[in-house]
Amino acid sequence: MSKIKWMSAAVIAGSCVFAAQAAMAYGAGDFFVRGGFAKVEPESDNGRALSQDLDVSDENGFTYGFGYLFHDKIGVELNGTEKFEHDLTLGGADIGSVDRMPVNLLVNYYPLGGLDSRVQPYVGAGVNYTRFSGEELSGLNVRRSYGAVGQVGVDLAVTENFMFNGFANYADVDADVRLNGTEVGEAKVDPLTIGGGVTFRF
Repeated sequence: MSKIKWMSAAVIAGSCVFAAQAAMAYGAGDFFVRGGFAKVEPESDNGRALSQDLDVSDENGFTYGFGYLFHDKIGVELNGTEKFEHDLTLGGADIGSVDRMPVNLLVNYYPLGGLDSRVQPYVGAGVNYTRFSGEELSGLNVRRSYGAVGQVGVDLAVTENFMFNGFANYADVDADVRLNGTEVGEAKVDPLTIGGGVTFRF
């Protein structure tokens, strides 16, 4: 192949790489969906009920999310997980389990949004809603919780639309505990969730 052909091929290839690289940047108007797997670790001190220490177990499960960028660097995201079934102990005794399902609404900031980078980190803050259900102990009722949530994450672009994702978030989850209708304490879950998966943008 002649030098001219080699040079032409190199220019074309370089242009394609540049175009692909440019297409990796997040921009205003982008939508995305995420899915993955995460480990949830409640804080070590989970509150008290009936004057005894309450303990909530760590769990693993699937996560999801979707969002929209209304600016190159700023967007909104709604994310959550499947129901996590946490084992409960009270004063060291097993009292069954409870299901916990969180939903987070966040505003995200993308420092490299609008820039030609395959690596797109982000930070976000917002509101958490957590619903508890399926309490095994008869008469036990763990109430719903509202609180703040923050997250950090990064997307690593593989193609224009497909990315690998890693994230961590922390939520303020404090819920009243009732037994036969009477408030008997408070569950302080405050979970740290660390996970990874994939992001599709369109």
